[in-house]
Amino acid sequence: MSEHGERPIPSASPLSGELTGDGHRTWARVYYADTDFSGVVYHARYLEFLERGRSDFLRLVGVHHNELIGQANAIVWVVRRMDIRFLKPARIDDVLTVETRTAAVSGARIAMHQRILRGEEALIEAEVEAATIGTDGRPRRFPREWTAAFMPQAAR
Repeated sequence: MSEHGERPIPSASPLSGELTGDGHRTWARVYYADTDFSGVVYHARYLEFLERGRSDFLRLVGVHHNELIGQANAIVWVVRRMDIRFLKPARIDDVLTVETRTAAVSGARIAMHQRILRGEEALIEAEVEAATIGTDGRPRRFPREWTAAFMPQAAR
């Protein structure tokens, strides 16, 4: 670990991170643009780190936003609710790990648990409820084939 609590990023790590036994993991470095005047990450920037984690999780299980919107029965993802606990601050040059795990899939909804860590230290914990809707704004059932991809522990 470095002075900034870095856990080395695996050299073979793809840009989208990696799937884990129960979800997804990716990494982000804190840049000057992510911080406020004190060098601490501005609270709203954590939402972007969490969004990248969810988007890359989708990408690695084969769900691509640009393909979904181009289908005849287009599906759009929306965040319905988010509960965030700010435990400790991240600072400029920290390397963060963003973990995403699916807690439940039901109807048109998916519940996810996310954490942002510096090394082994949890900085942020978030509970996210997202939904799948059509371009008309009406709920669309979460496709069955996605459930196994997002809930690998349930498929065992």
